[in-house]
Amino acid sequence: MPPAWGANALLHPPRRPVTQVPTVKFEKVDLDVGIHLVGWLFRTEHTRRGLVVYLHGLGDNRSSGISIAQHFTALGFDVLAYDSRAHGESGGDFCTYGFYEKKDLSRALDKLGGAPTLAFGVSLGAGIALQAAAEDRRIALVVAVAPISDLRTAAAERAPFFASRANIDEAFRIAEREAAFRADEVSPAAAATKIQAPVLVIHGADDRETPPAHSERVYAALAGAKKLVLVPGAHHNDALTADAWRQIDDWIAAHWPR
Repeated sequence: MPPAWGANALLHPPRRPVTQVPTVKFEKVDLDVGIHLVGWLFRTEHTRRGLVVYLHGLGDNRSSGISIAQHFTALGFDVLAYDSRAHGESGGDFCTYGFYEKKDLSRALDKLGGAPTLAFGVSLGAGIALQAAAEDRRIALVVAVAPISDLRTAAAERAPFFASRANIDEAFRIAEREAAFRADEVSPAAAATKIQAPVLVIHGADDRETPPAHSERVYAALAGAKKLVLVPGAHHNDALTADAWRQIDDWIAAHWPR
């Protein structure tokens, strides 16, 4: 495998166009965080309890957060859903899996005055949420769905069978040079040791794309209030079952600041 191919696949996930528009009331927001982030802000019509930030998965965009926004606005939360850098309609040439994205989230909170904040991330977004929570105390609770434990492990697991270790290492060197980031610092598991906020980790028990061992490593590293839910029969993109949502709501009820 030419290492340049691997580096390109790592840095440039497909940009899925935003074609779905919310049917509920929302505001379009443009956030200058050093790059241009495009998002939607949904305001609750109930007594406001705080802000939820929805962080989507790899190759996805903010539209997957519409149903999540409807769930949380009904519970008294404003909800921000935005396209991560190099995704959807946002700027940025490279996806760095949290290296820069965690700062994007903190700068978005600077713009919105978002405290307290619940960071709700799925896949890529879960890793970003965990890495941001290790540094930003405005994040009062994290729900992480199917996170990776670290970038190198996840990339090695997803590499084609014919890619050698030397191929993968060289692909990382090219990617690090092009995007000016350090792959070894992209580690939600390492970030977990520094998180003070309560964290709920959810993972499909039958996930073959990101095996549940990733969430188990993150969970083991967490020092504060934590819970791990392995959803029976669920894969990478279907772990948010009705029972999982009940556990999310119970976790928020028990741990959200009053």
